[in-house]
Amino acid sequence: MTPHQLTQWAATHPWPTLAVATPAALLAAAVAWRTIRALRSMRRPPASVVTAAVGALVCTAYTADTSWRFAEHRLGMHDTAERIVMFAAAEIALLACAVMARANKRATATDTAAGSPGVPGVLVWVITGVQVIPAYSESGIVGGTVRAVIGPVMAGLLWHLAMGLEIRVARPEALSTGLPAVIGRELRERLLSYLGLATRDRTAEQITRDRAMTRAVRLAARPRLRGWGRRRLAAAVARAHVGTDGEQRHRLLQELAARRTSYELATVPLPSPWAGTAVPAPSYPSTPLGVTGAQLRRLEPVDAITQVRSAHPTATPAEVAALCTEYGVPVSETLVRVATRAGNPPRPKKGPERPVLAVVPDSGLLLDVQTADEVHPEVRAHMPVPGTARARTPRVHARVPAGRREPDHGRSVPSAAGTEDLLARARVLDAQHRQEHGRPASIHALKRGLRIGQPKAEQVRDLLREVQG
Repeated sequence: MTPHQLTQWAATHPWPTLAVATPAALLAAAVAWRTIRALRSMRRPPASVVTAAVGALVCTAYTADTSWRFAEHRLGMHDTAERIVMFAAAEIALLACAVMARANKRATATDTAAGSPGVPGVLVWVITGVQVIPAYSESGIVGGTVRAVIGPVMAGLLWHLAMGLEIRVARPEALSTGLPAVIGRELRERLLSYLGLATRDRTAEQITRDRAMTRAVRLAARPRLRGWGRRRLAAAVARAHVGTDGEQRHRLLQELAARRTSYELATVPLPSPWAGTAVPAPSYPSTPLGVTGAQLRRLEPVDAITQVRSAHPTATPAEVAALCTEYGVPVSETLVRVATRAGNPPRPKKGPERPVLAVVPDSGLLLDVQTADEVHPEVRAHMPVPGTARARTPRVHARVPAGRREPDHGRSVPSAAGTEDLLARARVLDAQHRQEHGRPASIHALKRGLRIGQPKAEQVRDLLREVQG
């Protein structure tokens, strides 16, 4: 169906057209909305990376033109279709190696290293070197140099920047782990060390003073100096500022003394390392996984406590706190208990509320055993009490000899004046309690009825038991 016929059918059938067009329009709008959202949420590379990639594509196209001509003139590819398929093999391989090298570099990147492109990165430079040959073959020395530099060489360099610049921008301190980068860093460090510039945090003036001091030490260590050597020594001493700087002068004298007496190193007595076989004890307690005190101090206190506790599982929270303090991580026992979930320390046990009476030694009491038919007057009740008519059993009474005193066992006995009345009232209360409840009056009942305290109620209860037997 032609577009004109389709338009006529849509005009003659509006409802079916609307039923088909509405879902199609909604689907297209949804696809466009999702595409826009995906583009907005994409992490855009820096502008420098985009610029390097565009330049690498242009230089790769420049190299492709050289390959197109080289395929016709040197490789015998006269068919256009054959050349379209074959001429850009090197450029496609270069692009594939660049992309793989970029992915490999990002996969191996860490916080301190920028990653290595690996074998694909090496192949990028190999393909670049091979593509130089068609440039010279097609345009000679002059034109070939232009084609080689602008084409494959610039393409390789820009692809290298495009695949490595983003990681360097994100982490400028990261170091490349490639072989050329490692060799370059090593040569640079060795050159700086040879020139005396390897020590950081020194000004240019301090570097000049140190060099002059080294020269002065070398000249002063010679056994004999002529006029020219003396003048050089004086100039070096003046340039080192040892006359006005005490620290610099001290260093000069120390280095000169070490150089003049260096021959004594051959006769310095040293202990033999083979004499003792004992392994020196570590300066700090052992820690798991070789963690040192410096590493523990860089951790959070809770993490440091966990490390020390894992090395000493049987240590108490107080001992773990002491070990952490030795490592330079001052923590308290409470923090150790919180970090290790050891809970609160056990509370100390409370002592007995009442003092335990010691064994009373022999008091020397004389016992006089005698019977009595009547109740003693001091414990006799003023009113008749039920149960007093019962026959009484013989009683044992103690008599304290004259001049002897009964030892005090910690109980305060009421005075005789108040005891008689209190005991009489207690007997009446006890008799009433027995009639109502069928049992002797309790201490609580004595306290409530006599309006006395706990200790006195206990004493009255004990007296009632002794009297009533």
